[in-house]
Amino acid sequence: MAKIAMLHTSFVFLNIDTQIQDLVSDLMPGDELIHFVDSEVLADVVRDGGISESSQDRMMHLAQAAERAGADVIFSACSSLGPAIDAAKQHVHVPIIKVDDAMTRDAAAAGGTIGVLATVPTTLGPTADLIRGHGTAATKDLTVIEKLAAGAFDVLMTGDRAKHDEMVKAAAQELLTQGVDRIVLAQASMARLAEELQESTGVPVLASPRLGVQNLAEFVHPAA
Repeated sequence: MAKIAMLHTSFVFLNIDTQIQDLVSDLMPGDELIHFVDSEVLADVVRDGGISESSQDRMMHLAQAAERAGADVIFSACSSLGPAIDAAKQHVHVPIIKVDDAMTRDAAAAGGTIGVLATVPTTLGPTADLIRGHGTAATKDLTVIEKLAAGAFDVLMTGDRAKHDEMVKAAAQELLTQGVDRIVLAQASMARLAEELQESTGVPVLASPRLGVQNLAEFVHPAA
């Protein structure tokens, strides 16, 4: 049995949308899941318009706390803080897997024109950069188009899922007019819309939670 530490930057995936931890329970039923939360750091990153030194340090300390708790692997559930997680990797000996590692790798492997859709502005850049990085590593020719469903995440935080969903759907249609070959949902909070968006746009739609947890499961329990 492995001890998995999940890092959170808000209470969204603990109190509002439990899909990531539900996936861990389904795909890794014999493993122990513990949570480490800095409930304000994502809000600070959004307010600051990027990752400050303070926010980066807080993610490092969160990872270090997980290591001290005896975690065998750390799973970061937040895409906006991806660069801070990369920095945190240099300060712990425990492997860290990001929720969007597998999704962005798969998107880059397909090449073409990739639309990145986010509801938090600070998630767009890190997700797009991950895709470009994977594309460079795989020598893939690709174009990344970024699209923000401005204000949708704030709406979701008020509990109005219906309005949030309509804003995301409208943004996806705008990406479609720009000739994208596939759409990447930059945040796990949009994942439940992936199938519906794929049907309405007619292009593949990639979401991080299931791909991310599958990647985690394969790392913890590699095939014989």
